[in-house]
Amino acid sequence: MASLYRKPVILRDPKTGQKIKTKSKKWWGRFRDATGGEKRVPLAIDRTAAQAMLAELVRRSERERVGIIEPTDEHRKRPIAKHLADYKRYLESKQSAPRYVALAVGRVKSLIAGCRFRSIADFSPSKVTNWLRDQRDAGRFGIATSNDYLVAIKAFANWLVRDGRLLKNRLAHLQRLNAETDVRRERRVLCPDELERLIRAAESSERLIARFSGGERAMLYRVAAFTGLRAQELASLTAHSFELGGDPPTVSVEACYSKHRRLDVLPLEEDLVRRLRGYVAARNGDRLWPGRWFRKAAGMMRKDLAAARKAWIEEALGGKQSDEREKSDYLRPVDTENRVADFHSLRHGFITYLVTANVPPKIAQTLARHSTITLTMDRYTHLGVIDLVDALKRLPVISTGSQISRATGTDG
Repeated sequence: MASLYRKPVILRDPKTGQKIKTKSKKWWGRFRDATGGEKRVPLAIDRTAAQAMLAELVRRSERERVGIIEPTDEHRKRPIAKHLADYKRYLESKQSAPRYVALAVGRVKSLIAGCRFRSIADFSPSKVTNWLRDQRDAGRFGIATSNDYLVAIKAFANWLVRDGRLLKNRLAHLQRLNAETDVRRERRVLCPDELERLIRAAESSERLIARFSGGERAMLYRVAAFTGLRAQELASLTAHSFELGGDPPTVSVEACYSKHRRLDVLPLEEDLVRRLRGYVAARNGDRLWPGRWFRKAAGMMRKDLAAARKAWIEEALGGKQSDEREKSDYLRPVDTENRVADFHSLRHGFITYLVTANVPPKIAQTLARHSTITLTMDRYTHLGVIDLVDALKRLPVISTGSQISRATGTDG
């Protein structure tokens, strides 16, 4: 049975300072909700208004109980911007990296605006797919970017369902497109000699790039090439991220900076540990490579590659070999096949070196921190003709045909 009451409260008399037991000014209502549980809610100071508000709550609970209205109806009427603001706070509460939160919310906001959704009741699979197709046709999105936007809006819709704001995700059946058919940026891996020359060029440089000295850039390239860490993960590292005296020595990436949102602890290569000791000790706990340089990492490395290539060409200046080097793809940021050697290529190189060194695929996958072995072996492993020729040399030597004939008794 629903009822009105004034809630007992204790106040302090401003004149005497004594505590006084009294009743609240606002009327409260007691009633049973759709699940049968008792609820107590504040209503209004005016008794008549409070009585009307309580009657509406009781009516609504009874209609919910028999299925005439759904508990999600109120959410469906709210402006979608308010749901998106709540979703942003939810992502932040999970301690997601600020850049990830901004990217995810920004993609959802752009798609909502493009499809002209005003409430979550407007969600339409056809409108989403049509808008994404229009962006691809206009050249604004590649397939990979289109997939990223689709994943973002589906994640938002899934959260709405889990939070009781939608009964079901109407976008759940939408599938990502095959990004392999539209590779916008095909990366190439620097061979070990190219990597060595890149590091050497950075070390000898007196130029500041992205506010880093040549020595700082050289160490950054080393750590990237021998750990496979991504640019943003490298930007998060401090002296405390390293356990160089451990057995084995390790580097840790906090969960909020790791792509799969969990703490990563990776072993370090022996020579890299030796080079890192003095460098890390000099940072006094500060970030090793501070700032937002990771947004311009490709441009930074392109300049050091250009310096390394110039030095390599000058080694043979004036000779025939110099002309051949001018035409070569060696140390080029973009080769004649339009493959790119950028900062993320160092991660590709780390994984490729593991595979070509005959490291078991499962270990390579674990060191790469990939969710599937397919991603490690197909997307991040780059094999050249020389690797394939070396593989053929490992085949067993088979006897000639005539010898096989005699061995099987089929000759003469």
